[in-house]
Amino acid sequence: MRVLAPLFGTLAALILGTAHPLAAEGEQKPYTVENGKVDKATFNGWRRYTESCLRCHGPDGAGSSYGPDLVDPAKRMSKDEFEDIVINGRTNVTTASENVMPPFGTVEDVVSYLDGIWAYLKARADGVLGRGRPTRIGEQ
Repeated sequence: MRVLAPLFGTLAALILGTAHPLAAEGEQKPYTVENGKVDKATFNGWRRYTESCLRCHGPDGAGSSYGPDLVDPAKRMSKDEFEDIVINGRTNVTTASENVMPPFGTVEDVVSYLDGIWAYLKARADGVLGRGRPTRIGEQ
């Protein structure tokens, strides 16, 4: 089921007509940013990130002394890789440290909103969204 989750999200977006426009280079962006304002899903991703991820990964995905930066890795990582790490967790062990990302595959408030969290982090990684609370499209 975990392997199929990304497929279901993509299919639902296509069926419901919520897929985002294709970027010039042919890559589908998971977010919409217009005049510095974000779509509802990306805003909700920021909210969910703030509720569930900020305590370890710091404000705006910028990292903390406890959890690594998520913005820079989102530049190179695929959505599938991101989802795999969030759902299954991972352990990185080096000679200097041991970092553990616990699995969130059973945490409904995280897993149900992975698309939005990814959209938020990807917009930050792509440099189209700055730090702080984003403004929603249509909001003053």
